[in-house]
Amino acid sequence: MDSSPKFPNPQGKGLSPVLESLRQAKTQLSVPAKNIDRISNELFTSLFILNSQIRFKPVSGQGYWLYRKNGRYNLSLIAPEQWSTHQYGRYIGRCELQADLTWTLRLSGQCLNDPALIDEIKRRRERFENSMQRAERIDDLLPVYIETLPFYSRALASALAHSLKQSMQKGGISGLNFNQARRILTQQHEENPTEK
Repeated sequence: MDSSPKFPNPQGKGLSPVLESLRQAKTQLSVPAKNIDRISNELFTSLFILNSQIRFKPVSGQGYWLYRKNGRYNLSLIAPEQWSTHQYGRYIGRCELQADLTWTLRLSGQCLNDPALIDEIKRRRERFENSMQRAERIDDLLPVYIETLPFYSRALASALAHSLKQSMQKGGISGLNFNQARRILTQQHEENPTEK
C-alpha cells in the first residue's frame, strides 16, 4: 500500500476539463499547409505571447490584451480602457488565439512608435531566427513541452506545436531545416510568381 502523502494539484481545481478541451481541440483541428515564412512568423508571435503570464484558459476567436509591468508581460481579459496603467502596467497590444491555435498580436499605436520596445522585439526576433537557422530540423523548435512555462501557456504551447506540425506536414517542410524549407518556398515563388 502506498503510504506517501497525497498532495493536491498545485495548479488548482478543474484542470482535467481544461486538458480534455485542449485534447479535443487538437483532434478536431483542421489546419492549412503553411510555408516556412508563415510558420516562422506564427511561431515567433505565438511564443512571444505564450511567454507572458496567462492565468486563464484562452478561447479561440476571443480578443485579449497584453500588458507589461516591471519587465514582465501579462495576458488579460480586461481591455485597456478598463485597466489602471499605474497598477497593472503598460498596454502593449491586442492578442487573439486563432482557430488553428496560433496567436496574433496587434501592437498598440503607442508601442509602434516606441523605439525601445521595437528594438526589444527585433532583438528577440533575431535570436529566434538564429535558432531557426541553427536547428537541424524546424520541427525541433516546436514547443511540444516547455517546463518553464506556467500551466495554461504550457498546454497552449503543446497545442500550438501540434497545429504547426500538421501545417508543416501538409506544406511538405516537416523534417527539413530552415534553408531546405526556404529553397522550397523560393521554388514555389519561381513557379507561381503571382502567388504570395
